[in-house]
Amino acid sequence: MRRITLPRIGTHSAWREAARGLLAEGVAPSDVLWSTDPTECDLFAAPAPAPAKGQISVPRSFADLASDAVWHSDPQRFARLYALLVRVAEKPVLMTDRGDAEIARLQGMAKAVRRCAHKMTAFVRFREVSPPDASRRSFVAWFEPTHHTLEPTSTFFARRFGDMDWSILTPDINAHFRDGTVSFAPGQPRPPLPEDATEDLWRTYFANIFNPARLRIQAMQSEMPKKYWHNMPEADLIPGLIAGAGAKVQQMRAAAPTLAPAFAANAQNMVAERPLPVTDPDILSAQMNACTRCPIHANATQAVPGEGPLSAPLMIVGEQPGDAEDLAGRSFVGPAGQLFDRIAAEAGLDRKAAFVTNAVKHFKFRPSGKRRLHQTPNAHEIQHCRWWLDLERKLVQPQLLLALGGTAAEALTGSRKDLMQRRGRIEETQDGLPVFLTVHPSYLLRLSDPVQRSEETDRFRDDLRAANSLLSKLIG
Repeated sequence: MRRITLPRIGTHSAWREAARGLLAEGVAPSDVLWSTDPTECDLFAAPAPAPAKGQISVPRSFADLASDAVWHSDPQRFARLYALLVRVAEKPVLMTDRGDAEIARLQGMAKAVRRCAHKMTAFVRFREVSPPDASRRSFVAWFEPTHHTLEPTSTFFARRFGDMDWSILTPDINAHFRDGTVSFAPGQPRPPLPEDATEDLWRTYFANIFNPARLRIQAMQSEMPKKYWHNMPEADLIPGLIAGAGAKVQQMRAAAPTLAPAFAANAQNMVAERPLPVTDPDILSAQMNACTRCPIHANATQAVPGEGPLSAPLMIVGEQPGDAEDLAGRSFVGPAGQLFDRIAAEAGLDRKAAFVTNAVKHFKFRPSGKRRLHQTPNAHEIQHCRWWLDLERKLVQPQLLLALGGTAAEALTGSRKDLMQRRGRIEETQDGLPVFLTVHPSYLLRLSDPVQRSEETDRFRDDLRAANSLLSKLIG
């Protein structure tokens, strides 16, 4: 049995050298006892390994994982890392296995260490301890990290506060920065710290930037856990700020400026009566192709406008152009559009008599090799493209809208939720135009089960048949 006692300072380098030596000797993980306590002893423990000779190669991903996880507070971290090192040395590709439980555990530990280091950089509060005649200012801070993160995080403070001397004291170890050099010493209990005149200024600033209208207590405590509060001078203000948030919001509302009623009414009337600017489909297409209202335009080949008779009583609204539509510049010419044409014909719905368009006018995708994989537009993109959809509705003035899929439903009714329960229903746009809801034909193409695809195709055909029947009643 080998006992490896690692120093509390320089732990990562010491573990790495010990692990390299053990691996070179072929020592099994079960034959190693790891410790950072020099008082522990084992009568049967063998000497520590000699430094490894030669090159031992492991994937960079393992080295990065070990450099973080080694600072975790789990006493078994060294054993876990060495056990993984032995496995990775035999099979380097193991580091790409996302299903490996031990890798997942160590990655979770590494993530916790990084989070702890982030909290340290955010919540360390220095107090000045400079002697009156000092030529260089000195500061000291007390902090209680969850993990052993002071040593790896000290480089951040050295870069950030290189123009002063400082010490960060913890129960674990202390870090001292003097004349540009960081050194470490054993930890200690919290010492009495002097008052700092700048803390009152900081507390005043903190109280004045606190926005009660944006108060989210759980989110705040997630980012600023309460266990750090007793070391932060501004923290004792927080309970009072929270308690008074409601009254403060009411005061802000009462003091907020308001528009004069007559001016507000005139402004609303001007917006409501303002005509939509485009009545020519060619001009509309050109302006749409120059649109930069949302980021999708940057990667798409071109905007894809709607097409069909401008007097069409039915407007069919899909989601967005696909790969084929993006290249052709026409709506519903890809596999989903061809499937729609076939099923619509079976349902007695004449696509050529309808105006066919999409809720979003540019193709949103992510590249994968030589393919462009479809991505669903988000609410922000749908909202920006609604401008163009409203222009098309103004141009065509249909009597019925047929919404295909969740994106079309959101653009026309404001919601995409529970589409499978809403399909076949008739809802309305904000201005009262009827909307018949159903799925997008691409949904049928994604079904791998032949039986389910057949059943859903029949349902889609019935939806189109019902929409066509409703259209006949609307146009008399």
